[in-house]
Amino acid sequence: DVQLVESGGGSVQTGGSLRLSCSGSGITLSTYSMGWFRQAPGKERELVSSIHSNGSAIYGNSMKDRFTISQDNGKRTVYLQMNSLKTDDAAVYYCRADCGGVLYWGQGTQVTVS
Repeated sequence: DVQLVESGGGSVQTGGSLRLSCSGSGITLSTYSMGWFRQAPGKERELVSSIHSNGSAIYGNSMKDRFTISQDNGKRTVYLQMNSLKTDDAAVYYCRADCGGVLYWGQGTQVTVS
């Protein structure tokens, strides 16, 4: 079975940084497109960033200059480095694996910015 486990969330002050990790089991990252999404209370889930198996990455609005996605295929882990955090970045962050349209989600990790 595929499992994705996020970690690294927490509480930070405005302007601070966090690094989220998503560890996958039952998958080979190099064959998946991996992504980070987030959902704040009362809002729809939105794309934060995704990275293709070829290493190319895309970012959501207002995130490209502050967030960086990366992956370590050997560790089966995807990272999201978040800098200059704003209160608007507060949300539950979810990891997603996409293998040809078959989607797997992690349970989410809470990020609080105050």
